[in-house]
Amino acid sequence: MLHGIFGSGRNWGTVARRLTRARPDWGAVLVDLRGHGGSQGFAPPHSLGAAAADLSALANALNLPPTAVLGHSFGGKVALAWADDAPESLNQLWIVDSTPAAGEPHGSAWEMLGVLRELPARHADRTEAVQVLEERGIATPVAQWITTSLERTDDGFRWKFDLDTVEALLRDFFATDLWNIVEQPPEGMEVHLIKAQESSVLSGGTLARAQKAQSSGRTFVHTIEGGHWVNADNPDALQDLLMRHLPGVDRASPRI
Repeated sequence: MLHGIFGSGRNWGTVARRLTRARPDWGAVLVDLRGHGGSQGFAPPHSLGAAAADLSALANALNLPPTAVLGHSFGGKVALAWADDAPESLNQLWIVDSTPAAGEPHGSAWEMLGVLRELPARHADRTEAVQVLEERGIATPVAQWITTSLERTDDGFRWKFDLDTVEALLRDFFATDLWNIVEQPPEGMEVHLIKAQESSVLSGGTLARAQKAQSSGRTFVHTIEGGHWVNADNPDALQDLLMRHLPGVDRASPRI
């Protein structure tokens, strides 16, 4: 399971635990993508391709050939980038409220990067950080969520992600077109796109093109209620969707 930009693997812990309780033949690996959480100090270039190569290295190190990968937002495009060079065991991609399209940098994540660039490197505590973010126009729930990525250090609270790495990753996200994976998935692989009904990330012409791609017979578009953070907004619908479509796995499940 791959988180979005500014997040970490633990963002998907609740979904992973619920799913593996309901489907004990499955296990989940919650990944901190490069520059996030515990995955620090990676050498550049910081790109979708590099993040995808990290996943291959992780799968080899764990000796756990993956059957499915779920990626939310930025993590969804990392999952698409991994498709061409992923292990043969990988037969499902779950792309949660993300887009395969390229375009100019824009949107809430890009705006958040600009805000974080203006903030002090250190905060006395999370409450102070939330207040500073609110003063810059960030909605309280978003400010509270992003400050979960602050960690305590000897001189206060600092961000667990590296902003230079985040910017490089975001720039590559917007520059990279991965429609080829959606419109013609690799042989033996399914692509499941999940649109959050109250989100505009997958909408308009992009949504229409994704729906047209279903003619391949290996691409599927699902819509569920909720906003961009559908894992928090509607975990029941997300779990139900995964349970209905994940294949059976005849192997021991790894621990979360």
